[in-house]
Amino acid sequence: MKMEFFAMYDVLPLHCITMDLTCAERGRLDAFLAQACGGLSRVKAGALVRTGCVLVNGRIVRKPAQIVQPGDRVEVSLSEEPVSESHLTPVDLHLPILYEDGACLVIAKPAGVAVHPAPGMKKGEPTILHGIAHLFAERKIPFGASSVLVHRLDRETTGCLLIAKSPQAHAALQKEFSDRTVRKFYLAIVAGVPSHAAAVIDAPVGRNLTDRTKMSVLKTSVSREAKTTYQTLAAGMDCALLLCEIHTGRTHQVRVHLRSVGHPILGDPTYASSSSEKIATHYGIVGMCLHAWKLTFTPPGQLHEQTVIASLPKQFEEDLGRVGLVLP
Repeated sequence: MKMEFFAMYDVLPLHCITMDLTCAERGRLDAFLAQACGGLSRVKAGALVRTGCVLVNGRIVRKPAQIVQPGDRVEVSLSEEPVSESHLTPVDLHLPILYEDGACLVIAKPAGVAVHPAPGMKKGEPTILHGIAHLFAERKIPFGASSVLVHRLDRETTGCLLIAKSPQAHAALQKEFSDRTVRKFYLAIVAGVPSHAAAVIDAPVGRNLTDRTKMSVLKTSVSREAKTTYQTLAAGMDCALLLCEIHTGRTHQVRVHLRSVGHPILGDPTYASSSSEKIATHYGIVGMCLHAWKLTFTPPGQLHEQTVIASLPKQFEEDLGRVGLVLP
């Protein structure tokens, strides 16, 4: 059966190809890489895995026999330069701490910093993980890269990022996300003014078949349930400030959903429309106007919910002023 291999696996290798699939839906990682990446032997694929050049769902995997299945996201660097998380050098990124207890902390993520190392990044480029390693070193807490990030934010997105201090806290917090008891609210400045002041966007999200760097609600490989609600907080002539709550955690979800209803986020380099680009240029918007504003969760070992709010970054406040909007 001939099909694009991305229809079965969500993969982001440096070489994107179309090939015949003869393997079962579930299979070994090394076998999958050998089949998906033209000219790559299974021995070579195994070596790439063992040297830390392959990530599955954002985490380094070093076992060639790791099982991958539909819906998994696989990233591979064919340059043989490993993406190392096990020996991260702590870097003081001066990350503001919004909340902290014995089990976890919430930081205010700045714009322009990736959350974790990934193939294609500049060698030695610091990430949020490097900054977390520094925070842990200050507190004399054992640092394990695979058990600190409870969720992720895009490189240009600012705001609340929840960090676990131990594998036990990590498991407990990830269960909250899986059970969808965590509430995540974003502020977004979008192109145009929605015709409905509040609405629900319920549309599955998957990787775009024609552009593998993008997610989409149409023409996708494997799509997964995705739900976003929004409320218009302020509106101008050609743009609006929205409060968005995401009820699922898909890659680029709020960006894709707002683009799908005709209101791309201003300054979004990936999901812009010709209209949003013109509006952003007109007002001098250079960064993505998306901020993870509020996070509500139950800290491990506690009985009551905790709500954490990240103040608007200076750039976001300036952008609001440029477009003539005010956060109520």
